[in-house]
Amino acid sequence: MNEMKGQELTSHPVDEMLPFSKLFAYGLQHVLAMYAGAVAVPIIIAQALQLTPAQLIHLINADLFTCGIATLIQTIGFWKVGARIPMIQGVTFAAVTPMILIGTEHGITAIYGAIIVAGLLTFLVAPYFSKLIRLFPPVVTGTIITIIGITLLPVAVRWIGGGNPKAPDFASPMQLMLAGLTLCIVIVVYRYAKGFLSNIAVLIGLIGGTVASILLGQANFAEVGRADWISVTTPFSFGFPTFDVGSVISMVIVMLVVMVETTGDSIAIGEIVGKPIGRDGLARCLRADGLSTFIGGILNSFPYTAFAQNVGLVAVTRVKSRFVVAASGVILILLGLFPKMAAVVACIPNAVLGGAGLAMFGMIIASGVRALSKVQFEGNYNLMLVAISIGMSMITLTIPNFFQHFPDVAKIVLQSGITLGSITAVLLNLIFNGMGDPHEDTTSPK
Repeated sequence: MNEMKGQELTSHPVDEMLPFSKLFAYGLQHVLAMYAGAVAVPIIIAQALQLTPAQLIHLINADLFTCGIATLIQTIGFWKVGARIPMIQGVTFAAVTPMILIGTEHGITAIYGAIIVAGLLTFLVAPYFSKLIRLFPPVVTGTIITIIGITLLPVAVRWIGGGNPKAPDFASPMQLMLAGLTLCIVIVVYRYAKGFLSNIAVLIGLIGGTVASILLGQANFAEVGRADWISVTTPFSFGFPTFDVGSVISMVIVMLVVMVETTGDSIAIGEIVGKPIGRDGLARCLRADGLSTFIGGILNSFPYTAFAQNVGLVAVTRVKSRFVVAASGVILILLGLFPKMAAVVACIPNAVLGGAGLAMFGMIIASGVRALSKVQFEGNYNLMLVAISIGMSMITLTIPNFFQHFPDVAKIVLQSGITLGSITAVLLNLIFNGMGDPHEDTTSPK
């Protein structure tokens, strides 16, 4: 009997090892989908702290390198660390504002001191936080998956327009044409190609859109020539970390928010790949976040969490193997070591990313709707739960500075639509349905 169970476990699509060519193609597809978001945080931090161009390049290389390590920890795992699901890791945007405040007041070394402590504490509290998995019945998880997709759609829209809404050519006919062409390629390949080619529809769309942008003179590869061939990330490049109590507290709060978001993302991926995340799986997932954040503080990077952008890609491709995302981790490490490779990826126009992003993020919403379709809405209060939770998540999408008069600590939670919507769903479920049995569907009629 035990042998049969072991065979069933290893035969799950999540644990399937694909040929090298497919691992590389699928893995590259994930990297291209998340690259713009991955390098955004170091760029924002460098600009806010007025770092030199050389220091910015070092931050980006360190970020990519550590992204790769974090992704390998999460997908391959060891001991009780790593969820072992196709979850790519990236720097969380929830930490941006606190890190800017810490860096402005105490310097960049205080940022890394706070990150190291917060990462260590996250690692230690992971098994206790994972007990909250009982607060995520199907109605909550379906709502959160839907919220993730909705809150990501504005990112795709900004990409479609070119990235910067203040730019004079934002949403110009050229930008829209490139985005539309990319989306059309994705749709055609997804619909008419078979097997492997259908699964890399997003990658083919990105390549096709980039080629078109080159032919139309919309891609600039000048940065490739200026980039170094090799760059080695060394620990504590900005100096030994310093530890300020207030800074540490603010970063710990950030990591609490990250744990909520990671819980939602991991549950979403588990739903999509058919491998539900239980308490032990969530604990391993959160430990990986904590360890990766701790390593990030040492290697001049930032706090890490699951990248929601790639949840949609898993849904689009239907490729469930965690080793595909592990291949993405290896590619990210190489991009961090060889800046010229990273520069080539960075040359993909935002409009091209937006065309593919519209399909990916929309697919997350569709996955959420599919999950909610299994929930019972008659004879209970679940419809109101879903309605209010999604409504709350839309507040900062409509007016980004809506909570500008709140304390900075509160903004960490309130300014993230995913976090605000997720917390609302959990609280309303407690009010409407109570705790219930974590192994039962508490959304059945009363």
